[in-house]
Order: sequence, then C-alpha cells, then structure tokens
Amino acid sequence: MLEAALPTLSVLQAPVRDRLVAMDAELHGMITADFGAINEVSEYLFARRGKYLRPTLLLLSNEVGGNPQSEAVRLASIVELMHVATLVHDDAVDHSPQRRGMPTVNSRWSHQVAVIMGDYLYSRALVEVTRMGDIEAIDLLANASNRMSIGEMRQLAAHDALETTVDDYFSLCDCKTASLMSAACELGALVGRAEYRESLGGYGHDLGMAFQIVDDLLDYTVSSAVTGKPNGLDLKEHKVTLPLILALPRLEASDRHAVNELFADATPSDEQVASVIDMVRGVGGLDDAREVARSYAASALERLQPLPDDPAVEILRLTVEFVLERQK
Repeated sequence: MLEAALPTLSVLQAPVRDRLVAMDAELHGMITADFGAINEVSEYLFARRGKYLRPTLLLLSNEVGGNPQSEAVRLASIVELMHVATLVHDDAVDHSPQRRGMPTVNSRWSHQVAVIMGDYLYSRALVEVTRMGDIEAIDLLANASNRMSIGEMRQLAAHDALETTVDDYFSLCDCKTASLMSAACELGALVGRAEYRESLGGYGHDLGMAFQIVDDLLDYTVSSAVTGKPNGLDLKEHKVTLPLILALPRLEASDRHAVNELFADATPSDEQVASVIDMVRGVGGLDDAREVARSYAASALERLQPLPDDPAVEILRLTVEFVLERQK
C-alpha cells in the first residue's frame, strides 16, 4: 500500500491562492515610499516571493466557519510586513551574510541600513493596521511585535549560551516565532468568525512552537548543497537550540569539553561542527527534540477539535503535518 504524499505548501495554499495573489499586490503597494533608497531596498527584499506561510494561516483561519472577509487580505499583508521586518533585524543582529541564498540587507548595504529598513517595515505595518481602525487588531499586532522584540533581547542578554535551559528555549520560541503565528490565526478569526479566536490563536501558537523546533532540527539534519553535510550554522554562530540543550547533560566529559571548545572558538571549523552534531545525534538529542515538536503538533491539532468540520479546518490540519515533515 502506497503512503499518502506529504502535503506541500502549494497544496495548502490552493484554497486561498486568489486571496494570496491579491495580498501580494497589496503588500507591494504598502512598501512603496517617496524616497528612492527605501524603494531600492524594498524592491530587493520583495523581489522574490516569500513562502507566505503566516498570511496563508491568517486567510485559512478567516475562512473557518464560512465567513471570509475582505479585511483579511490587508491584515495578511500587514503580518507579512512584520515577518520580513523581523528577518531583516535578525540578520543584522546575527551578522548573517545570506538568507535564502541571497545576500542579506546588512551584507549588501550596511547594518545601519538593515536596522532602518526593519524599522521602516514595522512602521508601515503600524500605519496600515491603524488605518483599518480596528483597535483589537492593533492590540494583537502590537503585542506580537513587543514579544518578538523581547525574544531578541532575551537571546542577546544570555551571558553563557551553554547554560540555556529548556524553559529558556521555549520562552524564546514563544516570543520569536509562535507569537506572530498565533496573532495571524487569531486575526483571521477576528474578522471572520470571532467565536473561534481562542481556538485558532492557540493553534497558531502551538504550530509556531513546532515550526521553530523543526527549523532548529533542520540545521542538524539537512545537508548543504556544497558540502553534503549538515549546515550546522546555529553551532557556528554559537546558538544553543533544543537538540543541544537536551544532549548536554548526557555527554561524556570529553565530549562536553569539545562542545565548550567549539563555543569558545570565534570561527569553529566544519570538522568541529560535524563532530558536535554527531555527538548530539548519538545521545538522542535529535530524536528527543523531534518528539517535543510532535507533542506541540498534537496540541495544535487538539486546538482544532471545537471548530466546524469544513475545508479550511482540514487544510489547517494538513498544515501541521507539513510543518513537522518539511525539509527546508
């Protein structure tokens, strides 16, 4: 018996494809400025269409219960603006040279331009949601933005990355990733069937937690096209994520020393990174982190139980599987 094919992002987006096209056009209209330098960076950032996962979640949530509203398209554009703003700021903070195979804003222009550009995108999102005149939508997005900023500061303020606890990690995921996904789903319900806000907001939160854990796992498991080995970029940048947090207490003293050496080295070698990845895998760090992701995924599915049995809810269920099994 053949296994069912895993859902693709294209399949998940099919029910709202026309609305995503409208959202894309609206998004590009929002970022146009009267200043050439801003337009130049904006055009570069949005020249390649993003995955639009958060807008997709918002639009699907808006269709739950069969009451889709036109305001959801504008809110989806605003959520994507905020998401891209966080990416620009993250890249500047991390001094990342590339994202999705392209030079980052801080790499192509400067860190100053990246900070200002991120601020510009955030402010555009604020202007656009204020124009809608919905104080509850403003409150949701303002709170999500505040939590994302707290998450960034929480990460920067850590004095010893290797002392990061599981609770620290969950707090970071909650702020940096789950907050905006939760807000996106709740916003869709807010302008659709408001009685589903709590369920959909909870779904978005748990999906976001699973998404971030899987994202961190991919750094340990997905091979670089150049080396054929796991990227290990987080380890190179001295970022401690769930697989390593779970593995550290189980490591032998010599292996723990090797991890300490990697984190003490400003430019750890590929061999050091590969060795630590093998250690983490060997003591079950990857397997246990994946189980945590599955637990959040199961919780996300439970959040959908009170919702009506309609096509949008079925796609939201499939989205959980997509998040768990994605390879990029």
